[in-house]
Amino acid sequence: QVQLVESGGGLVQAGDSLRLSCAASGRTFSNQPMAWFRQAPGKEREFVSLISSSGGSTYYAGNVKGRFTISRDNAKNTVYLQMNSLKPEDTAVYYCASSSSSTFGTTRLAYDAWGQGTQVTVSS
Repeated sequence: QVQLVESGGGLVQAGDSLRLSCAASGRTFSNQPMAWFRQAPGKEREFVSLISSSGGSTYYAGNVKGRFTISRDNAKNTVYLQMNSLKPEDTAVYYCASSSSSTFGTTRLAYDAWGQGTQVTVSS
């Protein structure tokens, strides 16, 4: 059974940075494409970023591109999301997700394991 545990969230001011981490266990991490999603109060969960199993391919939602960077350390079974120049509209619960398939995408259906989420709050 896959377990994903996020950490690193918190309360910051606009313009600050945060780095989220997601530790994975339960299946071979280096075979798993990984992604970050987020959900703000009253809104649908939305795609933020993804990274291929090797780390060689990444993709970002338009509203975070240039500010967020996804990376992974397969030796540590961990994926990261570096968030810079944070804005109040980035406030949300951030979830990491993994896929048991070699393919990956930007929709929730592409991922079959989810963490419990970590809260990020950006004040203006």
